[in-house]
Amino acid sequence: MRGLLRWPLLLLLLQPWETQLQFAGPRCSTGPMDLVFVIDSSRSVRPFEFETMRQFLVGLLRSLDVGPNATRVGVIQYSSQVQSVFPLGAFSRREDMEGAIRALVPLAQGTMTGLAIQYAMNVAFSVAEGARPPEARVPRVAVIVTDGRPQDRVAEVAAQARARGIEIYAVGVQRADVGSLRAMASPPLDEHVFLVESFDLIQEFGQQFQGRLCPIDYCSFGNHSCQHECVNTFGGPRCRCREGHDLLPDGRSCQARDLCNGVDHGCEFQCVSEGLSYRCLCPEGQQLLADGKSCNRCREGHVDLVLLVDGSKSVRPQNFELVKRFVNQIVDFLDVSPEGTRVGLVQFSSRVRTEFPLGRYGTAAEVKQAVLAVEYMERGTMTGLALRHMVEHSFSEAQGARPRALNVPRVGLVFTDGRSQDDVSVWAARAKEEGIVMYAVGVGKAVEQELREIASEPAELHVSYSPDFSTMTHLLENLKGSICPEEGISAGTELRSPCECESLVEFQSRTLGALESLSQNLAQLTARLEDLENQLSAQK
Repeated sequence: MRGLLRWPLLLLLLQPWETQLQFAGPRCSTGPMDLVFVIDSSRSVRPFEFETMRQFLVGLLRSLDVGPNATRVGVIQYSSQVQSVFPLGAFSRREDMEGAIRALVPLAQGTMTGLAIQYAMNVAFSVAEGARPPEARVPRVAVIVTDGRPQDRVAEVAAQARARGIEIYAVGVQRADVGSLRAMASPPLDEHVFLVESFDLIQEFGQQFQGRLCPIDYCSFGNHSCQHECVNTFGGPRCRCREGHDLLPDGRSCQARDLCNGVDHGCEFQCVSEGLSYRCLCPEGQQLLADGKSCNRCREGHVDLVLLVDGSKSVRPQNFELVKRFVNQIVDFLDVSPEGTRVGLVQFSSRVRTEFPLGRYGTAAEVKQAVLAVEYMERGTMTGLALRHMVEHSFSEAQGARPRALNVPRVGLVFTDGRSQDDVSVWAARAKEEGIVMYAVGVGKAVEQELREIASEPAELHVSYSPDFSTMTHLLENLKGSICPEEGISAGTELRSPCECESLVEFQSRTLGALESLSQNLAQLTARLEDLENQLSAQK
């Protein structure tokens, strides 16, 4: 993946724009296409950076076959609002388009990328604006160029746009957020997401984009000698192997792949390749769990886990359903039972509500069913109030927490999508003083400083963030490695497995020591009794 753009000002000054932006190759006839550029002109885009984007557009236009029956081009810019620079039906001559682009004045406000995508979908690609009707089956392509993190949600509206047949390219510049780019772009992501860090790379995007529009069938010329398949690329023909095979160093031959070495299989014990697939195996005497990767075994510790879930109105109903699904994926990797891991759930908004306490459910299936039944609260975001409720109530023995004398780790996981409306520091600190290991999971507009205040140290192990609800599943592995008792989270308390040989030896040693001590005490007591009997006999 390409890095972030650092526009080299010196290079821009040394070379004239017209020279820099001449993309290689002649213009080609692509057939009809409706192409809309969506340009970020927020205040974070500095003047010379905006000038770079302007010249980039001009250079790219010169590689296109522009015309009423060929490529129609529209441009919109956005910041806190969206402005149409010119619609698809406005110009048929390249010179007129270039003139409008050169006259473009940046809006210099916020970064509402989701709003811009909504406008492109509903307005810019409408027939009234010059787009050809859907029944004409003319490809619709949007190129989004942005330099920062969106201030609104992009995943859902981008999915709607793609569902309507709009192919989306996401080009990130300098401070662009990778997760947001991936959430916007069409699949495959490696062909639709670009992160550019130098002028050469943004020029490379122009060349690749032109190559996508004007493919050359290199494979039809000459003898490519590919064992399986020849594919056309921007630079010429390339050999590709069928699924389950790898290309050898000669660039033409293919070899069957050992999938276990080529994928992140996640098998806990052993991976075995089987044709085009693989399966996980467990050691003798252990069974494969329902996830197809983990093995059942003696657990190395127990946890009392309370989940604090943000139910404020900013989350929105459809995202709250994604949160519930995410919570159930966490439950999937826990050993839920009265003797193992106990799970409680608290939802908070302007108030706090215990959905179910630690002691209510004894199986993962019961917990997951209860999670799905949780109803969305909406309203405000009182995270500090939720933390207080957790400390004062959720980890009480009355609600199912195990007594402190048992040294069962207590873990709190806070899930939120925005800034709290009350102070979190006091009760976050109190939770940690009470020995509760705190994790903070932030999504979207969650505030990093607040997440770090909530979480235990080190923050790198206890704070997780996802830019969007639809992309937060990647956090699961991090949480599994931290929360799962088998991975060692014990709040500084060592809980050793009775299944481990060392634990058995230690138990035996302690038991024998205790028996020896008891034997000595009994011998001393017997001797004292005998003395008393002798004294009584002498008195008689």
